[in-house]
Amino acid sequence: MGKTDILGPGVFLDRDGTINEERGYITKVDELTLLPHSAEGIRLLNRLGLKTVVITNQSGVARGLLTEDRLQEINRYLEGLLREEGARLDGIYYCPHHPLYGDEKYRKDCYCRKPNPGMVLRAAAFFLIAPWLSYIIGDKKEDIELALRVGAKSILVLTGMGRKTLEEGTKPSWVADNLLDAALWIENDLKVSGNQENL
Repeated sequence: MGKTDILGPGVFLDRDGTINEERGYITKVDELTLLPHSAEGIRLLNRLGLKTVVITNQSGVARGLLTEDRLQEINRYLEGLLREEGARLDGIYYCPHHPLYGDEKYRKDCYCRKPNPGMVLRAAAFFLIAPWLSYIIGDKKEDIELALRVGAKSILVLTGMGRKTLEEGTKPSWVADNLLDAALWIENDLKVSGNQENL
C-alpha cells in the first residue's frame, strides 16, 4: 500500500475572523474571544473524524507587535478555550513573516504566507491529509485563493472580514454564515462526494 492510499480529507481553518473575533493584531491572550458557534463547528469536524488544522498569517511578529513566544501562548489559550467546549484542534501552523516589514529573519516573501501553500503542504505531510480532498475555511480572499492553489474546496465564512470579501467578488465553493454552518456543509459534502470512506 502506497502513501497515497492512506491519505484522507482534512479541514484547514483560518484563525482570526473565523474561529475567534477579528480584532486586528491580537497581541495578548485577553484580546482573543471565540466567535459564536465556532467551538460547536469544530466539535462537529472532530466527530466526522477530520483532521482539523489552523493555518494563520501572523505578520504581527514581523512588525514587532509580539514575539513568537507570545503568539504560541495565544494559540495555546485558543486551544484551551476550545477544549473547555469539547472541541479539539490537531495542529496550529502560523506564518510570522512579511515581505516588507521586520528584520532579516522575518522580512521575506515566504512560501508559507497565505495564499502560498506552504503551511497546508507541511500540515498535509505530517497528518497524511490529501489537500485535493480537503476544505479550507476562512474569511479573506487569501484563504479562497489558497484553496484554489492546492485543489481544496473553499468555504467563505461571513464572520470577520467575510462579508467584505464576498462583496469584493471572491467566489468560494460555498458561503457559510459561521464555522458551524461551514462544518454542516462539509458533513453533507462528504456524504455526496463519497470521501467519507477515506476517513
